[in-house]
Parts: sequence; structure tokens; C-alpha cells
Amino acid sequence: MASFDHATPERCAELGRALTAAGLTWSDNGRQDAPQYLTYTVTDPHGRTWRISPATNFQISTSNAAQIWEASCGEPTTTTPVLSARKVTEQIKTAP
Repeated sequence: MASFDHATPERCAELGRALTAAGLTWSDNGRQDAPQYLTYTVTDPHGRTWRISPATNFQISTSNAAQIWEASCGEPTTTTPVLSARKVTEQIKTAP
């Protein structure tokens, strides 16, 4: 069964700090108590809406446990690989 134990309050705070430092507008749905339902909504510099969610434990590499976030955008359809908070923020900020 998939778990989301890696989406700790500290990791969520780290993502929030990275998004804020990048100057991106974002919000979360407040579901840190149930990370399988946790979603962050981010607006990129082009006005597109991205959704960031924690990856499942099956998607996370044991060699890089900091890579727990996956982002997707529907305009155009784009999904990032599983990345760290800093890298997923960079992907969103620099997406063409």
C-alpha cells in the first residue's frame, strides 16, 4: 500500500519557503494531516496554474530521499519528475 509518511510538516514548510523565496503565488489545501490528499496550487510567471503533491513512497528513490514532490500543469500538459522542494520550484518558475 502506498504511504505518504515522507510529507512531514518540516518538508511541507520547506516547500512553502522555496515557493515564497522564488516569488511564486501559492496556497495549499490544508491537508497536511492526510498527505495523500495534500495539494499545493501555484501560479507560475506566465499565469499558469500548477498543482504540487507528494509522491507515493513507491516513487521516491532511496538514494535521494529529499525528492518527494511532483508537479503538474494542464496548460500545456506537463508533469515533472519527482523532485526536491527547491528543484520543483525551479521547474515551475522557469517553465517556458
